[in-house]
Amino acid sequence: MSTITPNDLLQILSENRHPDSMTIDSQSTFEILHTINTADKTVPNVISQILPAMTQAVDRIVAQLSTGGRLIYIGAGTSGRLGILDAVECRPTFSVNDELVQGIIAGGEQALTRAVEGAEDNSSAAAIDLAAIQFCQHDVLVGIAASGRTPYVIGALEYATQMQAPTISISCNPNGIINTLADINLCAAVGPEILTGSTRMKAGTAQKLMLNMLSTAAMIKLGKTYTNLMVDVNASNDKLKARAQRIVIEATGCDVAVAQNTLAQTHYQAKTAILCILADIDAQHAAELLTQYNGFLRQALAHIK
Repeated sequence: MSTITPNDLLQILSENRHPDSMTIDSQSTFEILHTINTADKTVPNVISQILPAMTQAVDRIVAQLSTGGRLIYIGAGTSGRLGILDAVECRPTFSVNDELVQGIIAGGEQALTRAVEGAEDNSSAAAIDLAAIQFCQHDVLVGIAASGRTPYVIGALEYATQMQAPTISISCNPNGIINTLADINLCAAVGPEILTGSTRMKAGTAQKLMLNMLSTAAMIKLGKTYTNLMVDVNASNDKLKARAQRIVIEATGCDVAVAQNTLAQTHYQAKTAILCILADIDAQHAAELLTQYNGFLRQALAHIK
């Protein structure tokens, strides 16, 4: 039997009723969409209010990754799925290995496509799941729960704390328990949902935006970009090979033939190809320079100049 009562739900911001959607069931299709869209527009403004805390979170993530640690997202339901989505996108975007950024969801892989009964209520399962990936103090854990009180995520943060690893919480409820358990609390209080309690809506949007910001900013700080170009893109298919060519052309001003030829010499590593062209050096020298400067293309170019 559930230990959460209807009165408990009143303490969760997203479980309150939205005043602008009280008659949504009698609205026209256009009016329904307008109501949802109007509510969605408020999300980025809420996130802008927690940018100082997000700055701390990114800097902590960068510090852990720079010393060999990993970024681990963990959550249940929609929150867990969003964490996994952000994690799996890091490899093709930034050419990082699959271990560097990982997502864990309550109930395991089957929970990605179907609800797993009681998974989010099992706080002890989180410790088992983290131990399975050998989570340690060098890693950083991001616990994601719109309500801020999911037992599985609470268990994960408590385990990470026991392991003396830095912790970050992402929630949409100012009264969330996880807000007090993490070293850095990211609470985007986006308010009641258009459909009461449906946190896949505004809360899900807020979580997606925050996760995008954390991973993207961290990768930028780790030298995975040059200007606003994804110079570490993993050219694993035809579309991404074309993107790599476009990146080299944009960064250097060369023509398509030069881009293709140089990428072929660098095994389609756009960053190395760009350095070859701008510094007029061969692929081996460019690779050595990038290693010397920990993958920061701008620093390698400054050395040449």
